[in-house]
Amino acid sequence: MTDPAVIDAWLPQTQCARCGYPDCHGYAEAVARGETGIDRCPPGGRTTLRALAALTGTAEPAELAADLDPYQGYRVARVIESECIGCARCIAACPVDAIVGSGKRMHTVIASACTGCELCLPPCPVDCIEMTTPQPAAASSRLWPELPEDAPDAFRAARRRRLARSGRGRPGAPRDNRADDDAIRREILEAVRRSRSRRARQGA
Repeated sequence: MTDPAVIDAWLPQTQCARCGYPDCHGYAEAVARGETGIDRCPPGGRTTLRALAALTGTAEPAELAADLDPYQGYRVARVIESECIGCARCIAACPVDAIVGSGKRMHTVIASACTGCELCLPPCPVDCIEMTTPQPAAASSRLWPELPEDAPDAFRAARRRRLARSGRGRPGAPRDNRADDDAIRREILEAVRRSRSRRARQGA
């Protein structure tokens, strides 16, 4: 079995859950176990597809899985401050603690810490969060040129800190068992489905 840490190193660490798993490491573990395909990381694109095919010894898919929404590029969340009611639901949903604020107080997004995962959108009851395109990163030979220079490492570290605070990533503690991961996965997918349905009705 390929080491999940090696697979995880080839993921962009946006923690977006588009793959259907709670975070990049969860997806890496599932790929290592052979439980899911290597074609489920839209932010990673062709770079990740090619790398995972080589690591797992499987044929490189021509495209990403058909059930995935097209990746729209790296974007960051922004709270429309005049519309925020301070419910704190977005804070709880953010996988990397990029949103600050408190109950019944206006929230704001730390743009440099935001992975663009969009997981803060579904729980917002007043749709006061929008996704914006940041200033493009300088062209370079990085694996994911549109991300800031050290973004993947910073995103991974932020996710680990959040898990450690919740007791789920503490040294010596067992990582989430598979039942927990499945429950989180179902909750994420259902929240995204509700959000899309609500936005579709508003646009009709």
